Amino acid sequence: MRAAYYETNGAAREVLRLADVETPLPGRGEVRVRLHTSGVNPSDVKSRAGATRKIAFPRVIPHSDGAGEIDRVGEGVSPARVGERVWVWNGQWRRPFGTAAESIVLPAAQAVPLSANIGMDAGACLGIPAYTGYQGVLLAGAKEGATVLVAAGAGAVGHYAIQFAKQRKATVITTVSSPAKAEIARAAGADHVIDYKRENVGERVMAITAKRGVDAVIEVDLAANAKLLPDVLAPNGVVAIYGSGAPAVALASEASGQRDDSIVPAPDTRPEPGSSARASIPFQFLLQNNIALRFFLVYLMPQDVRDRATADITRLLEQGELIHNVAQSFALSDIVAAHEAVEAGKAMGNIVLRVD
Repeated sequence: MRAAYYETNGAAREVLRLADVETPLPGRGEVRVRLHTSGVNPSDVKSRAGATRKIAFPRVIPHSDGAGEIDRVGEGVSPARVGERVWVWNGQWRRPFGTAAESIVLPAAQAVPLSANIGMDAGACLGIPAYTGYQGVLLAGAKEGATVLVAAGAGAVGHYAIQFAKQRKATVITTVSSPAKAEIARAAGADHVIDYKRENVGERVMAITAKRGVDAVIEVDLAANAKLLPDVLAPNGVVAIYGSGAPAVALASEASGQRDDSIVPAPDTRPEPGSSARASIPFQFLLQNNIALRFFLVYLMPQDVRDRATADITRLLEQGELIHNVAQSFALSDIVAAHEAVEAGKAMGNIVLRVD
């Protein structure tokens, strides 16, 4: 089968290769999926670059998300699953071979039936982006009567988070960086959209909430946005955090103007050797307002939460109630360009590889 892979960490153009490799066979309890699409996520490109963790296998076929059809099953799996359209998750999590290939073998439970009304490109967006959005909304306690601020509402995760929060009848405020992204966020269902490059986020949030603040924030970049928390959060609020642009954050004491040396690691972001990059979070505000910081990593989603998320996502897909935002699509042979597009951070939505 054709596959893209790397054997050392480094820049996409330097380490990614495309070649024929052995087609895998499913073992007991496994299925083989003939992939049509592969999702490219920030964590995939960070892993390839060695920014979050060093390569752990002699060869890595990247990417955790994808969609296709089951073409072979292992012992203990019903033969009736052959031919089933599926989307897959955690394809390359703690395993060497992910979805940037014509086929992948993985446990049967990691191949989820994909409704016939959903395209394969959308199916490749459901693993990391949709699951992360779902878990963030759950941790934020989004419900009727609550107001939630979703950072980066036009992004891959934020776009789904808006939709899941609206499904739970919460009021959703989101931030974007351009009028085009504002339209994407509104189409997803956001009640209020703030262009943070043109508006004061804190002032707008307080105007929208009658000076109360939001009940929760779903945060993609703690390092960049921690300073805004005192301006937007109500007492007893929650911050559900799934990313940070800096390797570590330090607790800042507003009262003394001094920084605490306690370091809170950011999820899926570890400092490179010799790195001292940090950002401050407002300790006194968080303490005095009883704010809960909830870090979460979608790869380690508790099984009961994943089961609930899978069931809810499947229901919404079957009912045609989820909007998907594929910003760019590349051929497998253009995987370098796909990785560079993710690293550039300019795509308004998901980036997908076409494998077939």
